[in-house]
Amino acid sequence: MGEAKRRQELAERNVVEHVGLECAGGRLQVRWDDSAAATVYGQMAFFIEFLTVSGLFDRWVAGCPVSYKSPNGSEPRDVLGTWLLSILSGHWRYAHIASLRSDGVNPSLLGMSKVVSDDTLRRALSTLDEAPAFGWLDEHLRYTTVPLLTAPWIMDIDVTIKPIYGKQEGAIVGYNPKKPGRPSHAYHTYQVSGLRLMLGVDVLAGNKTHVNHTLPRLFSILDGLTSEQRPYLVRGDAGMSGESTYQGLEARGTNYLFKLRLTKNVKRHIERVAFGDGWVDAGQGWQGKDGQLVLNGWSRSRRVIVLRRCIRDEMVLTDSVQRVLGFIESDKPIKGYEYAVLVTDLPHEVLSIAQLYRDRADAENTFDELKNQWGWCGFTTKDLKRCRLSAMAVALIYNWWSLFVRLGSPDARREAVTSRPLLLSAVARRTSHAGQQQLTITPQHSDADKAKTMFANIHALLQRIKQHAEQLPSRSVWQLICDHIAATVGRLRATFTAALAPPTPPLLTG
Repeated sequence: MGEAKRRQELAERNVVEHVGLECAGGRLQVRWDDSAAATVYGQMAFFIEFLTVSGLFDRWVAGCPVSYKSPNGSEPRDVLGTWLLSILSGHWRYAHIASLRSDGVNPSLLGMSKVVSDDTLRRALSTLDEAPAFGWLDEHLRYTTVPLLTAPWIMDIDVTIKPIYGKQEGAIVGYNPKKPGRPSHAYHTYQVSGLRLMLGVDVLAGNKTHVNHTLPRLFSILDGLTSEQRPYLVRGDAGMSGESTYQGLEARGTNYLFKLRLTKNVKRHIERVAFGDGWVDAGQGWQGKDGQLVLNGWSRSRRVIVLRRCIRDEMVLTDSVQRVLGFIESDKPIKGYEYAVLVTDLPHEVLSIAQLYRDRADAENTFDELKNQWGWCGFTTKDLKRCRLSAMAVALIYNWWSLFVRLGSPDARREAVTSRPLLLSAVARRTSHAGQQQLTITPQHSDADKAKTMFANIHALLQRIKQHAEQLPSRSVWQLICDHIAATVGRLRATFTAALAPPTPPLLTG
């Protein structure tokens, strides 16, 4: 009786596991293989080699303040490895971590024993004390970026808004230009212009968007840098402008460039200079005029530059209440201008300063990338602490990935929307034979040959740097990698420095 039952079970299993499908292209035999180690991110192994050789991941795990008293608690490497894989895969919710459980290759390559659940990761972050946890992530953000600051560079400071759709801590109605009246969090950011690297990020309640909440972290970052590492210029929009900002930067000997709001006294200054001579070309259709200005609340007179651009199209006045259009018609020649006023202590001519401020627009591309292609618009929890930790972790892994891609593509910066499909997505299967592990990768991208070349160059470079580090014990592998990136980026500065005055030093840009 038992033998018959076993034969019946075997026959039923064969029916399930061996299926013949009738397809338009012919009959297809299907076989299931539950024991194979496979992944849809087959090319992630090259990024894991980068993290391993540079020591970034091991160092991150070693300094992690997560600890469990129970012997059944997860290992910090498993928790942080799951966090890393989730962010790198483009997830924006903790629930998406469940998809990593099907990855049979990459967790073991990171030295992980398992992929933890989303609840385990959330609980691990909730157990962290705020000060040690923020200090741990902030230290690794600095460790990643500071070695690259070997040439004069620009720091962009700004605040970006993250709308919140629940009742989370800090979800308060504040300045929200895209969704007025929607509760939000305010992300105060500090980034290396051009290279698009994040030096720091702080998540505060939605009503804390004022520059007074940005300055403490800004001055902390500047004070932690040596005189050779400090930025040549700190730059921001009108929201970051103010006497406290100017005084703090002047006390530290750091140049600044900010936009002024068109307040009543600023408009009076525009009126005084509008009809005089001395307007010079400021590039891209703008004209500029130099001057000095003292506003209420300022401790002294500062250099301001008034910029104006002629409105070429016909102007129309609208009344949305009466739904009336008023066309401006006159027998006298009328010119319409749009104005902007900059305040700075830079010694350069108007054209260079105007171009420097226009380059600040690239900071918005960083926000777009981090919020729409990474996880800054997600990983939301009820408490503000874990939101801050997730924002800093996303910024850290974003830096790692950006520098890895920079090694393979030094002449152009690639955003995640193009670099992740090219350098991550590929079906791979891991096998073991004669004591050696092999990874068979099947790329799906149309530029697969380009990706292979990039991976080969990165691998050869890492091996050379590793050998040099063994011969130079005073220089770590990561320092040598940063030296290589800084030297490579240095070849790209010519396009930026061409618009600067002769006494201006070359600026670090990508």
